[in-house]
Amino acid sequence: MPSVIVRDNESFERAFKRFKKSCEKSGLMSDIKKHEHFEKPSERRKRKLNAAKRRQRKIVMQEM
Repeated sequence: MPSVIVRDNESFERAFKRFKKSCEKSGLMSDIKKHEHFEKPSERRKRKLNAAKRRQRKIVMQEM
């Protein structure tokens, strides 16, 4: 679980921004979004296949 120690003379907004950034880096937000609703196994396979295609397309474009 990400945590942030509030420094002296640091505003709440600044500390909250650092906390949100640490949550994004740890992958917590993507994990929460992934578990918001049930994903059928066929949908999971389709999502992973599309991600693999995007990665391959990116690699091919970098080689050009």
